[in-house]
Amino acid sequence: METQTRKFDKELDELKRKLIHMAALAETMIDKTIGALVNRDERPAGKVPEYEEELNRLQIEIDEAALTLLATRQPVASDLRFIVAATKINGDLERIGDLAINITENVRVLAEQPPLKPLMDIPRMADLARKMVRESLEAFVVGDPLLAQSVIMTDDQVDALKDQVLRELLTYMIADPRTIERALALIFISRHLERIADHATNIAEDVIYMIQGRDVRHPRTPKERPPGMEV
Repeated sequence: METQTRKFDKELDELKRKLIHMAALAETMIDKTIGALVNRDERPAGKVPEYEEELNRLQIEIDEAALTLLATRQPVASDLRFIVAATKINGDLERIGDLAINITENVRVLAEQPPLKPLMDIPRMADLARKMVRESLEAFVVGDPLLAQSVIMTDDQVDALKDQVLRELLTYMIADPRTIERALALIFISRHLERIADHATNIAEDVIYMIQGRDVRHPRTPKERPPGMEV
């Protein structure tokens, strides 16, 4: 007869498996939307709404499973942190799916008009964001705080690229008002990618807390604080 401990471990593994599946869906959605943008072909993005529906379904299943585990198993210490982290990661992954949908809507706007400029920084942002999502979940699965910290550090690169995109596209809009609609669509896409990276960062922060019980969201010591945050 299966022991209660063994059954609990299986339930935690199932929770982990569903989160891995959600992360894979989120990565695919990013890939499809950016592929549609770069190739000016909406067809790769056609299944993105279906992926979002599956993400939403998994989000509900994970939340319900986590609540059941909290209520019936009364987990403590590391198991409790694991379940709490899983529920937070679940929400971040669902939001990433929403942002991919937003990107798809802007891709449709751009597909109907001539290209504004060669795309370089936005595909780079997408590659980084997709990698952050993948590695944040890998850190969660294998329990690697160093990999999670690496994800957090990568967020600065995405932010810098977003600022670069904004500066360049502003020059286009100032020089020629006819470019405004296309430039704004690209700006929105860059902002959505930045937000995807932020959600991956959230996941990485939750992983560090899950493993080490250390909250890295807000630096506490003078050494950890960036310039301008002295108290």
